[in-house]
Amino acid sequence: MDIKILGIDLAKRVFQLHGVNEHGKAILTKKVARKDLLKVIVKLKPCTIAMEACGSCHYWAREFRKLGHEVKLIPAQHVKAFLKTNKNDANDAEAIVEASIRPSMRFVPVKELQHQDIQALHRCRERLVAEKVALINQLRGTFLEYGVLTPDSRKRMISGLSTLIEDNAEKLTPISIELLKAGQVELRELAEKIDKIELRLKLILKENPVCQLLETIPGVGLMTATAVFGAVVDSSQFKNGRDFSAWLGLVPAQHSTGGRSRLLGISKRGNPYLRKLIVHGARSRVSMPVLQSQWMIEVEKRRGRNKAVVAQANKNARIIWAVMNSKKEYKARAA
Repeated sequence: MDIKILGIDLAKRVFQLHGVNEHGKAILTKKVARKDLLKVIVKLKPCTIAMEACGSCHYWAREFRKLGHEVKLIPAQHVKAFLKTNKNDANDAEAIVEASIRPSMRFVPVKELQHQDIQALHRCRERLVAEKVALINQLRGTFLEYGVLTPDSRKRMISGLSTLIEDNAEKLTPISIELLKAGQVELRELAEKIDKIELRLKLILKENPVCQLLETIPGVGLMTATAVFGAVVDSSQFKNGRDFSAWLGLVPAQHSTGGRSRLLGISKRGNPYLRKLIVHGARSRVSMPVLQSQWMIEVEKRRGRNKAVVAQANKNARIIWAVMNSKKEYKARAA
């Protein structure tokens, strides 16, 4: 069976296959159980296998590459435009094939295990940090219900929790004290888990030359450097730094028609976690007079602090791409 392109609609247990020959004629349409998928693929001659970039796609892509096939991963939103009629597995698989042969289609690079490991660490840390913030807010609310004010600083709140409970024991009830002390123990456990993940990321940074180069950029630290490496498999997939910045959603959205250009706020497309880290890094740079350039000062005077931060984040994103692409550490331009 001479299949040129095979579209696979991924699922948890049942996969839909749609294979076409060199003339674009469908010669294979079938459903395959998960346990039988590799058995079917191994019988095929080397061809192009197209899938949506969704859960488990990188795992399957690596498995198919081992069998000699070329793999193309397509963003799900780009596949939807090629869905001709009602949505079902067979039509989805056909739409994946149609999307894969478009010359202007953008594909997602296949992630290796090291990239997925880093992303898994970041996602776990992000969940733990969210739990920590939620727990602190709950403790604040509990104190307020008994008429006890807490420090505005989150750091002071955590360090002074024992003192708060002891000093206000007459206002609190035995049950509330028990709950607050249990929350304190849980906070300590969350902090220990977050520290362990950050330690693992530090070890990865020490062994990874790309992350070390990224850390030389002002406003890029441990979290941003490792997160960028985990998300960006190949920097050459972007033509230039502006393409990378646009992928992160840090360039203006556009709503133009009839020859009239209208630029809006930043598009906020792409990876929101990565964009958040780069913006926070830019904010730390803008807030430090030693690191402020004349350009940054002028933007802040003209547009305000927040827009200056986003402008610096856009600039940092372009620098990140340049450093990854050139494999050279960042050197500030002489004034």
